Amino acid sequence: MRFAIRAAPPLHLWRKSSRLNLSVSISFVSSSAQFDTGDVGEMLGGHSIIKEGEVEILMNSTNSVFYNKAQVNNRDLSISVLRNFISKRSEEHAAMLRKKVGSEPKVCDCTSDEPVPQDLHSIEHEKPDGDCEMKLNQCLEESSPMLEGSHDVSLRPEGKIKAPRVLEALAASGLRALRYACEVDGIGEVVALDNDEVAIEACKKNIQLNGSLVSSKVVAHVADARVYMLTHPKEFDVVDLDPYGSPAAFLDSAVQTVADGGLLMCSATDMAVLAGGNGGVCFSKYGSYPLKGKYCHEMALRILLACIESHANRYKRYIVPILSIQMDFYVRVFVRIFTSASAMKRSPLKLSYVYQCVGCDSFYLQNVGRTVSKGHKNNSERYAPGLGPAVPQECSDCGKKFNMGGPIWSAPIHDQEWVASILSSVEAMKDRYPAYERISAVLTAVSEVKIHPVKSREANQSGSVILSKEPIVQANFSEAVERLRKRQAKKAPRFLPNPEKNWGPKSKAGRQVKSNHQPVVGPHNLNELA
Repeated sequence: MRFAIRAAPPLHLWRKSSRLNLSVSISFVSSSAQFDTGDVGEMLGGHSIIKEGEVEILMNSTNSVFYNKAQVNNRDLSISVLRNFISKRSEEHAAMLRKKVGSEPKVCDCTSDEPVPQDLHSIEHEKPDGDCEMKLNQCLEESSPMLEGSHDVSLRPEGKIKAPRVLEALAASGLRALRYACEVDGIGEVVALDNDEVAIEACKKNIQLNGSLVSSKVVAHVADARVYMLTHPKEFDVVDLDPYGSPAAFLDSAVQTVADGGLLMCSATDMAVLAGGNGGVCFSKYGSYPLKGKYCHEMALRILLACIESHANRYKRYIVPILSIQMDFYVRVFVRIFTSASAMKRSPLKLSYVYQCVGCDSFYLQNVGRTVSKGHKNNSERYAPGLGPAVPQECSDCGKKFNMGGPIWSAPIHDQEWVASILSSVEAMKDRYPAYERISAVLTAVSEVKIHPVKSREANQSGSVILSKEPIVQANFSEAVERLRKRQAKKAPRFLPNPEKNWGPKSKAGRQVKSNHQPVVGPHNLNELA
């Protein structure tokens, strides 16, 4: 049933305070799951409703605010990583509290009537593994003044970890920020920035459109993201950069606004530059030369990671990649950022230059840095420039020269433990991801990176025995090459010639060739076919 509406009411008259009331107020437009955009646009005064996940946004017919439908894969993947980050962050904080409590002579005052929180007893006693988690514990201890000088940590309500603050630096319509606030449990304040006043006005309308829950968490501001991040150092646990093009202009301020152990999610859509289309532009933006090759997409990821690491090192910080993917027309990396002057010195060990043969495309890596032992008395070491060159002047396979690219990130670009956890979480909540099939396929492919594609066989099988023997016969192709040269000089044909001119499928039997076929068959052949 269709209702006639004479005039579009003001937006504030039909907007409701909850999502339930909103869905009821517009349900008469269409009974199906997808709205009739024509009627909705008339009712909302030239706006149409776009639903993604659990949120809805208003889009003007003039397309004054950027919205990319194809990035639903990007947003779903970011939500899955953010959910896992919040869970991991809570585990690390609990481990830090256990470590702090275990180091104190007194944990609890026996005369106190207050109960000890159950979460400190229900969690298994396990030590955090890896330098990154140890550094996070140290950073949390230094940044938590309520833990210092207290012998009764478990009884303090301040001991609980705060909900993470999220910054979407380039918000546009605010769809990503709205989905974070509405769909991610345990999230705190979400700040949406944009330097376009029209975009922020649209973002504020979308915040109110999605009810009180979103309105209590999402805040929109008109600001230059670079200036805002510089003036809020280490204040956000999660920073999302999804620019239209290169993120290079935002990286220096982004690595400063992320809290210790925080998460930086960064996209780059200038794939033509990162994949080797313009080496000069790539060097000016990312400080690295790309190389054209079959691995250009992976090299694009490693160039972006090396660039983020370079910006972080300027502030005694370093990155730990969690997940790095190339999808459609862009690359997306998820990295954690930590502060440590000693750990930062190991960054050259994670960077390498690439030598690629211009003939056979074989490539070799040369590390930027190396470690040198100081002596036999202790296990200390110092860092020195890498030794080179890694390749001779000419390729040993084809005799051609080498092009040199980089530096690139040559350390692992994924954390397989995180990837497995994210994938299991996505599979358990598949109904909450509009792009479930796509992101699950990407995560599955990433989780299988270390699996060898060739199945292992038993040693006594025939194939294993044959492959274990070294070849004895040495092939000589010089005679075949010489014959080929002689035939090329004579221009001898190598394919069957066509039996007649314009050889190919003919018209169906009984079909008449008319004058409108003239552009295809030509005027000189029209009479012959007729």
